[in-house]
Amino acid sequence: MEFKKFSVGPYSYGVSDPVLDLQQLKNDGITNVNFSDRHLFTHMNDYQHDNYAEIHRFMEILSVCHTVIAEKSKNAQNPDHLAYNASSPDELALVNAAKFFGYNFKGRDEDNNMVVELKNQ
Repeated sequence: MEFKKFSVGPYSYGVSDPVLDLQQLKNDGITNVNFSDRHLFTHMNDYQHDNYAEIHRFMEILSVCHTVIAEKSKNAQNPDHLAYNASSPDELALVNAAKFFGYNFKGRDEDNNMVVELKNQ
């Protein structure tokens, strides 16, 4: 599965034929995502936009409602890189989409709470 489109509130985001540097995304640790939309990041970054809160709520849900396990990479070039281990490609695509949008799932803490790092777009 590839994450390409989604709807939040009254808006639909994503284009039919996105053109991204998929190799660069893979180098950044993001797989199963092929998303492009010129309006989404504008809406995400404008706290006065009528869909701002709904978009961020959707991204938060993508980043925490799953059973994915984050494992430290064995890549010597990037020891801080996390690899995701998922039971299904669909679940992997959703967690990687959240990461693509700036909601980076880092794993679980000692109390089994989800840890998500928010990055600015």
